[in-house]
Amino acid sequence: MFPIRMQKRACTDNAKIQRFLDLAKTGFLGLSSDDVPYVVPLNFLWRDGAVYFHGAAEGRKVSVMERNTRACFTVSEEYGTIADPVPANTDTAYMSVIIDGTVEPVTDLSEATEAMQGMLDKYVPGYYDKPLARIHVEKYVSSMGSRTAVFKLVSSSVSAKEKEVDPAHMFYPGRTIRGDK
Repeated sequence: MFPIRMQKRACTDNAKIQRFLDLAKTGFLGLSSDDVPYVVPLNFLWRDGAVYFHGAAEGRKVSVMERNTRACFTVSEEYGTIADPVPANTDTAYMSVIIDGTVEPVTDLSEATEAMQGMLDKYVPGYYDKPLARIHVEKYVSSMGSRTAVFKLVSSSVSAKEKEVDPAHMFYPGRTIRGDK
């Protein structure tokens, strides 16, 4: 793990990090094989120190993960621009989390079903009137004829950074430096 250079931006509040990951919709899985990087956006679930995601049981992502299980997962949300009369002090309010670890397929059907149910609860809360059936996870084939697989990135480190929203200084359309003087 690389230490956060700007320590004043480090977020070490685990409850805040958990809430952020519970609410964030898209993360980016970073993989590498044969010195070629590959980053793919994904829906995800953060649970018990692991990032769960699903996708086709074959394809580029799976091939790269089979050759190199080391990966990182990045989630970032931008909350707006912080205006300042000094141009160099203009900044962005944000939070980001980087999770390093190793990727592995989820082969236990119960764990895979729980992960998929967790994603349904996250992305379409209350939509279904009964829990996801294990048989659905076991037998599902996409419209392209591919089986769906569930994977998890088991974290070896989690780092988070943030620049909190400063309501009095947030930029909005029409705001000018003349109005701030």
